[in-house]
Formats: sequence, C-alpha cells, structure tokens
Amino acid sequence: MENKIYTALIIDDVDNSRITLAHDLAQYCPQIKIIGEANSVKTAIIEIAEKKPDVVFLDIQLGDGLGFEILESIKDFNFQVIFTTALDSYGIKAIKFSALDYLLKPIDPDELIVAVNKLEKNTKPDDIKDSINLLLNNIKDIQPSNKRIVLNSADKVHMVYITDIIRCESQGSYTVFHLKNKEQIVVTKNLKEYENMLEEYSFIRVHHSHLINFSYLKEFVKKDGGYAVMTDNSQVPVSFRKKNDLLDMIEK
Repeated sequence: MENKIYTALIIDDVDNSRITLAHDLAQYCPQIKIIGEANSVKTAIIEIAEKKPDVVFLDIQLGDGLGFEILESIKDFNFQVIFTTALDSYGIKAIKFSALDYLLKPIDPDELIVAVNKLEKNTKPDDIKDSINLLLNNIKDIQPSNKRIVLNSADKVHMVYITDIIRCESQGSYTVFHLKNKEQIVVTKNLKEYENMLEEYSFIRVHHSHLINFSYLKEFVKKDGGYAVMTDNSQVPVSFRKKNDLLDMIEK
C-alpha cells in the first residue's frame, strides 16, 4: 500500500527559512508535495483559498501580522497545521494546550519527520477544527477560567477547562488527570510536560509523581512526612524538597 501524499504550503516571511524547509521536506519527507509558498498574512490567505493544501507549515510571526490571524480568517479547516517558529515562548503554550504540532527553528530533521508522520493520525476534520478554534480562543482569552486544554486519551479527545482539574498524577510515561466531577482521564504524556504548561495557572509540583491545582488545596497536614488534602478529599504526598515551596505558596 502506497503512502498518502500530502500537498503542502510553506508560510514564512524569511526566504532562507522557506528554502531550507522545502529542501528538508524533499530530502526527509517524500510524502509531502509542496504546492506553494507565501511570505505574509495577506498572501497566505489567498494561497490557502486557491490551492487548498492538506497541510500548512505556518510561521507564527510574519512581516504583516501573526500566523494566528490567517487561521482566524478561515471558516472551513480542511487542512492540518504545523507551526514553525524561532521563538520558544510566544504562542507555544497555547499551541500545546490545543495539542497542535510545532517546530522550533532551526528545524531539526528528526523532529520534522516525527511531525510529518503524525499527519496520518490527525485526519478528522472536526478534531482539527476544534483544536484550532481552541487555540484561537486561548490566545485571545487571558482569563484562566475560560482556558481549556486538549487531553488525548486512548478512545477520546477531551477538551477540559483547566479550572476543572484538581490534580495530575504520574503513572510511568502516562499522566492521570483527576477532575472535579470525579472523572479521570489518562493521557500518554509525562507529568513534566503538563507541569510546564500549567504552572502559571496556580498548579504546583509537590512530589515527583504529583501536580496539584492550588485552588483545590483544602489543607496541608504536617505529620507522616507531610501531605496535601484536596477538596475531593484525596491525599497527595508532599516531598521534603517541595514542602517549603508549598508552604511559601500558602503564606502568599
């Protein structure tokens, strides 16, 4: 069975970046057929409408605006998006929340191959549309109560408000999300990744296996080595190294 060929647009305002990415795709990703390029928000919108690509490699910062503006202008998402950026912070957290792919420049060929190979798994238009809409909403919304995160379990794609998460628990290479409605969602990403995504929203790592939402902390019990009691009455161990961090947060 032959591999599916994906038509692609490269959107980047730096000529060398487009040339390098096109070269790497030709060398490492034969399933990608480049059908066009664009160097601005304006030209990108026209190219996407005319050429209807399967995938768009989209730079975040363009000369006349942001790549996110291109997505805002599109009603029907019949293509997948892989973001490319030289920035390690702007918009990246929102992209991670939405479970979309991104590549940091200079793009590592191995990471490019991994991102392209994921295209085959992300073929449902509704899922792609939901993820992009979630991304755009999260970029606009600065209120944590309105922010949601995409959690991919074995059988579903969950879109969860971060304020509904009581705690996260590491189980090997998996992370278990415990929600305030008592639902548990198991995802195939490690706890460290979610710690980085959620730390600015009152989440604190209290143990190598536990990340808690401080908003749901009911009490800290000092005996038995120290443990946190959450509003769902779960007891979460607090490591000796993390105890002072938690106490500092309580005092503040």
